[in-house]
Amino acid sequence: MIRIRHTLALGLALLGGAAGAQAQAVLNVYSARHYQTDEAMYANFTKQTGIKINRLDGKEEELVERIKNEGASSPADVLITVDAARLEIADKAGLFQPIQSKLLDARIPASLRTPNWLAFSTRARLIVYKKNAVNADWVQSYEDLANPRLKAQVCVRSGSHPYNLSLGAAMIAHDGEAKTEAWAKGLVANFARAPKGGDTDQLKAVAAGECGVAISNSYYLARLMRSTKPEDQDVVSKLGVVWPNQKSWGTHINVSGAGVVKTAPNRDAAVRFLEYLASDEAQAYFADGNNEWPVVKSAQVKNPALDALGPFKPDTLPIGQLATNTVQAQKVFDRAGWR
Repeated sequence: MIRIRHTLALGLALLGGAAGAQAQAVLNVYSARHYQTDEAMYANFTKQTGIKINRLDGKEEELVERIKNEGASSPADVLITVDAARLEIADKAGLFQPIQSKLLDARIPASLRTPNWLAFSTRARLIVYKKNAVNADWVQSYEDLANPRLKAQVCVRSGSHPYNLSLGAAMIAHDGEAKTEAWAKGLVANFARAPKGGDTDQLKAVAAGECGVAISNSYYLARLMRSTKPEDQDVVSKLGVVWPNQKSWGTHINVSGAGVVKTAPNRDAAVRFLEYLASDEAQAYFADGNNEWPVVKSAQVKNPALDALGPFKPDTLPIGQLATNTVQAQKVFDRAGWR
């Protein structure tokens, strides 16, 4: 369901019965990010700039279709979503326009932007295992998850989910299609159960002993680590964590990102908003509020869960190349039976 929200903005002063007032600058944001911590970030942008944000929340596919259907009359200025594959789908559909900003070019690493969209936070695809049940040395890479010694031990969400498609796309780039398909078949052979649920469900299944190992995005684990609920702390206490592929191409990362809509009626405000997302202040919101890593090196992270997870070597594959391999990854997973 799509929901429209109006973020808090600077009010227009009404001068003693004046017939009208100068219109306030506005920005129309279509967002597939649904995190309460983003609210303060939007409010601070308005406070700093005086630009009122009208935000329409919805699922990724709904928002893309809405912009398509609205055509040249679309009020959308910015589309925000998660996962490079989804951003690339929007770009291939012709929804974005080139972003021209020296500030963004300077602050966002080249590997995390394309000419038409950019990343403003990252999350990593971790391997999590059951302590005292699985040897950490057995799961040091994604490729290890296809080893027959893990038969009936692997839990993972659907192969059609963008998180896993992006991982598959990265593996195709590094290992080639044939090896990735062989890996996917080995992974399917090791499933403890048919894929179901989200990443948090996989973490809880490992803790409960339903499986020995799972793949999860890092911020789901960090969220449990920061939880004050005893049941969440019990889950975390039973899990071991591996940064995969530290001896090869690095741990796969994915992104939250945004682009300026091709027909944006408020283009200058849209670019200004993206520049704000690259500010140290906004970057800190992503890290501290939603357990993601900032993409700007100067941004400071004060997140105990991310600190506890420690440093790692990330994959530096350009995000645009990652996005273009996802269709191929879906075909590979379909042939392997990862549904």
